[in-house]
Amino acid sequence: MMHIYCMGTKRESPRDVEQWLRSAATQLWPAALGSLSLRRSRCIREHCQACQSGEQHQSYVLYGKNRGRRFSIYIPEELVPQVRRMVENGRALQELLQQAGPRYVKALKQERTDRAAGRR
Repeated sequence: MMHIYCMGTKRESPRDVEQWLRSAATQLWPAALGSLSLRRSRCIREHCQACQSGEQHQSYVLYGKNRGRRFSIYIPEELVPQVRRMVENGRALQELLQQAGPRYVKALKQERTDRAAGRR
């Protein structure tokens, strides 16, 4: 997992924050938002032993939203590790963005204060 920045006394410029975010985000590709779930469902075949036994059929699905609409995508079992990593990277990227906002605003404010004081 990525190191979480502590908003201490370190002075950063807006450019420093941008470079940090670009560098950290590059390491998080590929990324996806959503959730990967194992689902069990019945099939359409009559007298299916798996369905009759209650075991049902397992499949992995990526669930998410795109422009406010829900979607689900079937994930073949051999792709599950890659898709799971994509979802983990997406969550880590969200965390980076949550950190970047306050850091960037703090840097902008500091830059404004320095300009007003005649510092560069």
